[in-house]
Amino acid sequence: MNALIASTRAEVLRLRKWPAVWVTIGAWMALSLMFGYLFNYLSYTSGDSSFSNEGTTKAALLAEMMPANVPDVFVQGMPMFGGALMMVLGAIVAGNGYGWGTWKTVFTQGPSRTSVIAGSLVSVTVAVLGVMVASLLLDLGCSLVIAGTEGQSVVWPSLGAMAESFGAGFLVLEMWALAGFVLGTVARGPALSVGLGLVWALVIENLLRGVGQLLSPVDAFTQVLPGTAAGSLIGSIVGVERGGDGTPGVLDVLSGTQATWTVLAYVVVLPAIALWLVRRRDVV
Repeated sequence: MNALIASTRAEVLRLRKWPAVWVTIGAWMALSLMFGYLFNYLSYTSGDSSFSNEGTTKAALLAEMMPANVPDVFVQGMPMFGGALMMVLGAIVAGNGYGWGTWKTVFTQGPSRTSVIAGSLVSVTVAVLGVMVASLLLDLGCSLVIAGTEGQSVVWPSLGAMAESFGAGFLVLEMWALAGFVLGTVARGPALSVGLGLVWALVIENLLRGVGQLLSPVDAFTQVLPGTAAGSLIGSIVGVERGGDGTPGVLDVLSGTQATWTVLAYVVVLPAIALWLVRRRDVV
């Protein structure tokens, strides 16, 4: 236990001092701000629907940016954009351990491989939680500023809705971060694992879902993929209809319960795969 705590503290310190981590987190915060509030507010103030979904009225746009709607805005970008960036984070955390020779040095001098990798996985989870809290505070702050600017009364979202969104968002981002960690472990480097992860998350799964509309075996396969589960979990919260013009990555393929269990399965299995790989093979 002491070795696990020491490894976790060391990894958290490494992440906190690492510019790449802050750049990745900053990219997500910028995307969350732009797609959650900036484009909608520009559309609202200018009357130009090109910034938002066509046909959306000004009243509907304003309502979307109010504090009561924060639970939906908070999670809608996580299945695709947030998930892709957390996958990058997980991949560089694991991959650079090999590229820099960190794992080779640590494994040969001190704690067990299990303690070291478990500590690194916990540090990734801490980073995901930090991103969640920062995103929530950003969304609440933006909605309050807009409400004050437009003279709207502040109606707070219910605690139940916030807890549901926070829990679902955490599961989605954690799953993608762990997937990136596994890819970084498999590839033993950050570059290949980041590239493979982004191609899978942003391209391959979407192509498979398109093919699945024509071939039932492919459709059955896509229902157990991480992107489908993540998109369906968030879709069950924001209420996007299947085939509609919703946020990219948000789906209605699986029920909320089925999507939750699928994401949870990935959250449990992926760390086990990473630990098994590290324990079974040479670190060189």
